[in-house]
Amino acid sequence: MSRLEGKVALVTGASKASGRDRQGVGRGRASVAVNYASDRAAQSCGRNDHRLWRPGNRVPGDVSKSADVARLFVDTTAVYGALDVLVNNAAVYKLGPIEAMTEEEFHREFNTNVLGPLLMIREAVKYFGPRVAASSTLARWRRN
Repeated sequence: MSRLEGKVALVTGASKASGRDRQGVGRGRASVAVNYASDRAAQSCGRNDHRLWRPGNRVPGDVSKSADVARLFVDTTAVYGALDVLVNNAAVYKLGPIEAMTEEEFHREFNTNVLGPLLMIREAVKYFGPRVAASSTLARWRRN
């Protein structure tokens, strides 16, 4: 029996290759809610993995926005009745020379890559209580 059997996992940034890899939690028999930031990403991923990317388990939202984060948790628990595991995988970056970096791009990357996981974990504590599983490696962190 898998440690994830019967659990519900929310995977952020699930439309990109590494996010689809993280959906492997589903192969551990967990139910998986997959998050994406844009419709284009959802359509792209839907073509690539039909087993885990189904219409009923898609939860759109921008992890850098508090209102979207709260809705991700509400929508996931509404569909599955629970939430046990958070896989923080959402990330953005734009390759290029440093002199081409704009303030807008910096804030987009910082807000998604740094603020996003903080907002997700902060919201997860409300749902998980004293146990928080919130890592792209599925490691468990325990609060005292």
